[in-house]
Amino acid sequence: MEAELSDISSSEIEAFYKRVSDNIKKARMKANVSQLDLALKLGIKSIAFYSNCENLKYNKHFNLEQLYKISKALNIDMCEIIGDL
Repeated sequence: MEAELSDISSSEIEAFYKRVSDNIKKARMKANVSQLDLALKLGIKSIAFYSNCENLKYNKHFNLEQLYKISKALNIDMCEIIGDL
């Protein structure tokens, strides 16, 4: 029997956000794109906001629309961002 989704712990969710952020950072660096350049491509006007999302500072993380735009900007599949579930 599968576990209820309500049983997913906050630490599991945080680990997911960390994996996503790490995958974005790795792909961005592999593409030789700066945080500033990627933020501007996404329409994010604050480099601090982008950096906070990529580094999970102040409980910030990318939303689904931003993840989709990141995949397009870096020319990668969304699966590379999400990783193994």
